[in-house]
Amino acid sequence: MILFMVDMKDQPGELARLAEAIARKGINIESITGLASRGGGTVAVLTNDEAGTRSALSEAGCQASEMEIATASLEHKPGTLAATARKLADAGINVTAVLPIGMADGKVGVAFATDQPAKAREILGSGLKVGVGVG
Repeated sequence: MILFMVDMKDQPGELARLAEAIARKGINIESITGLASRGGGTVAVLTNDEAGTRSALSEAGCQASEMEIATASLEHKPGTLAATARKLADAGINVTAVLPIGMADGKVGVAFATDQPAKAREILGSGLKVGVGVG
């Protein structure tokens, strides 16, 4: 699964422009997070159609990089993210982005973009589907 990291300006309408471009293609946004700082920002977005998202972003003139993700289903209690992050760190894996992808049955689905996605998937036992109700 691909996470799109989209460079954005820190100004009104940028998120709307991004979301509208994706929506025009009939693509569902499964998870999104972002941060603005110093006049710019980045939005990380997962969708149900990677090729369509790539096309939508290009047509909208958005600059985006793509990263493979690894997913994990974590118990919804203190320390589980810390323990998971430590496993990745101890394996020499750098986490470049992290975002929630759903919640169900007392567990939180989390997507990790890393510098070693295959190794991260092996460590995390990834097989988690993206979207609300994962668990």
